[in-house]
Amino acid sequence: MATKLLLTLAICRLIVTVGFTFNPNDLLLLGLNGKLSVAPADLQSASVDFGGVYRAEPMAVLHPATSEDVARLVKAAYDSARGFTVSARGHGHSINGQAMTTNGVVVQMSGDGGSKNKMLTISEKFMYADVWGGELWIDVLTSTLEYGLAPKSWTDYLYLTVGGTLSNAGISGQAFNHGPQISNVHELDVVTGKGELLTCSEKENSELFQAVLGGLGQFGIITRARIALEQAPQRVRWIRVLYSNFSIFTQDQEYLISLHGKPASQKFDYVEGFVIVDEGLINNWRSSFFSPSNPVKVSSLKAEGGVLYCLEITKNYHLSNADTIDQEIEILLKKLNYIPASEFTTDLPYVDFLDRVHKAELKLRSKGLWEVPHPWLNLFVPKSRIAEFDKGVFKGILGNKTSGPILIYPMNKNKWDDRSSVVTPEEDVFYLVAFLRSALENGDETQTLDYLSNQNYEILKFCEDEKINVKQYLPHYDNQREWRDHFGEKYWTRFQQRKLEFDPRHILATGQKIFMPSFNPNTATW
Repeated sequence: MATKLLLTLAICRLIVTVGFTFNPNDLLLLGLNGKLSVAPADLQSASVDFGGVYRAEPMAVLHPATSEDVARLVKAAYDSARGFTVSARGHGHSINGQAMTTNGVVVQMSGDGGSKNKMLTISEKFMYADVWGGELWIDVLTSTLEYGLAPKSWTDYLYLTVGGTLSNAGISGQAFNHGPQISNVHELDVVTGKGELLTCSEKENSELFQAVLGGLGQFGIITRARIALEQAPQRVRWIRVLYSNFSIFTQDQEYLISLHGKPASQKFDYVEGFVIVDEGLINNWRSSFFSPSNPVKVSSLKAEGGVLYCLEITKNYHLSNADTIDQEIEILLKKLNYIPASEFTTDLPYVDFLDRVHKAELKLRSKGLWEVPHPWLNLFVPKSRIAEFDKGVFKGILGNKTSGPILIYPMNKNKWDDRSSVVTPEEDVFYLVAFLRSALENGDETQTLDYLSNQNYEILKFCEDEKINVKQYLPHYDNQREWRDHFGEKYWTRFQQRKLEFDPRHILATGQKIFMPSFNPNTATW
């Protein structure tokens, strides 16, 4: 009774704040199978994200049990005279408040919501998995491995939701070969901004299908995804080698991703890399691969400009072909020009490799270093300008302190579908450069939130001044003009048209700050 009273009061507040015109009890009469909550713990959880920079004040949190729950809520917002905003939230790993909403309702897609957890079904015959949009990728992996199967494309961190990564792209070291996660989806169930629950694919509602993939939550909430699977390997040979010359490093990375069309025996399965600008980083959590009893010294390797580069590659295999792996790897490594004697190798189960970042998370949590601000910056940099980026940023702006890993690896544009909503550089090869940094209040000014945020601005300003046409991945902008520049005129026009078709009242994902709600500007989160 007390919970229902609190919920009624919260809905009354919606009426006052938003101009809601239907009876507050109408939300209670939507026939939801899940739970509409105003519990302080739920509101607090939905008011923050992993970035730790922004806060919001949602009016309620829906824990849906079914796709229909989501559709009923959004339809109520769409049909009301003046509307209210709705934002889908996965595991809370957005960086800049993208999954937040103030004076609206957050749909908490992950966690215990009831029957949705039974949605995960697997077709061995057709090699796909049907999964709830709020399912974590680690749970998808666990379930598919029971059949000896696994998704083809991953993110580095598996405690993210399926709907969340598909709303952005979903990338890791497999993307050069299989493309991003959005290139490995057969079908979706989506709740549009009109409250329609639609199934979409290449052949059915294809415009919605392409719009939602990488659509930043602007066109619909993904409630089900049909994910392509492959036979899961059993083990992984994980190799890291070092470079002091950036040109040689990128040449080798680009050579390795050019092998994507070759048979499995003639290519690596994963290609990533990272930048090392101080000796602390090479032996930190991301690089714990190296032996702590024999730490690698940047100074001892004659790093060019004080910077080293690490190439990270893997070879998947089954025990049945383990006897050929050493020879396959040897042939591939002979084509590379890394620093002699800088090869570090380990061998581990496939699931342990995929879940490697979670182990680092547990270490950071134990030290109180996980739930801190994360002013991350992820950029797609065109291949033709990556050397200038190295000189101006890695060897210039960063100095010798990073406060976290800096990933760098190339991808093949032909593995991305231009019909999706993601924007990438107009070159056949482009790089992800990811500054995955944590802000700490430990007395070191270079690790503070202000310092790192200002440095992010310097990096973006450098790219603008030098006319390096980077595109932000997991993008964040403060106004529509910047969003127009991000998309470019061609893709911005398409993005607007899709918004008009699928979310004409601008109800969804207002935390992205792309479109202001049409019904009441005062409810916007910016």
